[in-house]
Amino acid sequence: MAQPSRDTGISAPEVALIVGGGPGISSSCARLFAENAMRVAVAARNPEKPVLQSLERMHGVRRYGCDAAEPAAVAQLFEKVVQEIGTPRLVVHNIDGRVPGIFRKTIVDADPGMALETVRNAAFSAFLVGQQAARLMLRNEPDANGARGTIIFTNASAALKGFPSSGAFAMACHAKSGLAQSMARELMPQGIHVANVPIDAAIGWTQEDGTRAHRLAGATVDDNMADPVHIAQTYLQLHRQHRSTWAFEIVLRPWVEKW
Repeated sequence: MAQPSRDTGISAPEVALIVGGGPGISSSCARLFAENAMRVAVAARNPEKPVLQSLERMHGVRRYGCDAAEPAAVAQLFEKVVQEIGTPRLVVHNIDGRVPGIFRKTIVDADPGMALETVRNAAFSAFLVGQQAARLMLRNEPDANGARGTIIFTNASAALKGFPSSGAFAMACHAKSGLAQSMARELMPQGIHVANVPIDAAIGWTQEDGTRAHRLAGATVDDNMADPVHIAQTYLQLHRQHRSTWAFEIVLRPWVEKW
């Protein structure tokens, strides 16, 4: 659902880039941003995913292939987006980063190569995306709110607490939080809003039959999983916050989540 927009003082449509494309948060953000008159790009290692093709067909979202853990690929992605649809004023880094073999591995059993790959996919890719976004946004003219752009990092509860048998993921999430905090302190005084959003929940997205479910946690019961539609609304709100009350960190969790 389109939300009331704040006056940006900018006549051209805003450009949003979402890095990390899938059926949950990324798709919900892409739909919402497009419904709010933004030009939207989504990048993924596999841009041919059916859900991304559907976003292109139904909402005009541009699809890009990119391995976000590779510096040259990220630089090329931003160059293409600028050339084809414009300079982003909103960038969302939405990459979990875990490789399948690292799930529920104790510190004794975790494979060092998989641990390193998880850090590369999650934290290092966040650095690369944040770096390119900042370089471009610093050149943007400030809008009526004095803002040059917004950079949002999707994070997890592992950024706040390291669970047992989750050392590699906790390490990556803590690194992403540290990056976001450093960037916020550096960039917010220059007009770039940086936000870190740990999501303390399984994310249940809408399936073809209309139910909400998570691939590992099963079906959503009584809103016990985070709804990516409402996560996207939070991201849009962050982008539209007045600079006198910019939020750095918002932790999202369902009403029944134990914490």
